[in-house]
Amino acid sequence: MTTVEIVFRYTMPPSDQMTLALASMSDVYGIRRLKFDHAVQTLRVEYDATRLSAATVTGLIRQTGLAIEQASPLPLQQPAAPVA
Repeated sequence: MTTVEIVFRYTMPPSDQMTLALASMSDVYGIRRLKFDHAVQTLRVEYDATRLSAATVTGLIRQTGLAIEQASPLPLQQPAAPVA
């Protein structure tokens, strides 16, 4: 499994209907987590890149009606192993 995160900036806060549609994305195999940061108007989507592509994830977000601008996918940083 290759975990990747995409950060989307949205222009308008999601409506209740959009929020419900976004919540249902957790049912999509490969979507791991969605996290809003309302202070900076971003949505972070963590997904399994062996199952989904960035284009697919972007399409799923756009299907909810949320107006987004895409940032580039970012590999998640793995915590450093403790030094003994």
